[in-house]
Amino acid sequence: MTDETPAPTTARTSGESPYEDRYGFSRAVVAGDFVLVSGCTAYDDGVPVHEGDPYEQTLAAFAVALDALARHGLTAADVVRTRMYLTHVRDCDEVGRAHKELFDAVRPVATMVVVQGLTDSRMMVEVEVEAHRPGLARTLEGTPQ
Repeated sequence: MTDETPAPTTARTSGESPYEDRYGFSRAVVAGDFVLVSGCTAYDDGVPVHEGDPYEQTLAAFAVALDALARHGLTAADVVRTRMYLTHVRDCDEVGRAHKELFDAVRPVATMVVVQGLTDSRMMVEVEVEAHRPGLARTLEGTPQ
């Protein structure tokens, strides 16, 4: 790399979701010192899991998100923002309980929103995470954008 060419500051990774190719998105994008993880739900090998259980679906969805972070060397301790979209207000406490179990020590900023529905009606919750690691952008040198 020459002095005239800036180091890359963005990298994209794919996950297991069939929607990634269908809708044109990445599971995670490294943007500078941040990793942004797209919406994750409770799927295992493309099969919905924990149908009817918002607590377990939340844990499973965050597991997908945390796995995406792990591919870039980050953990739950690096999470600075979470978003939770759920399909019924009655599930707020169960979704919140799962969130607390995973992030109580970290205390990221968080948003919980009740929505009319998700793309798969068996899903009760979808989550997003954003993580930050100072100096992460420097590790992207030589990584395809």
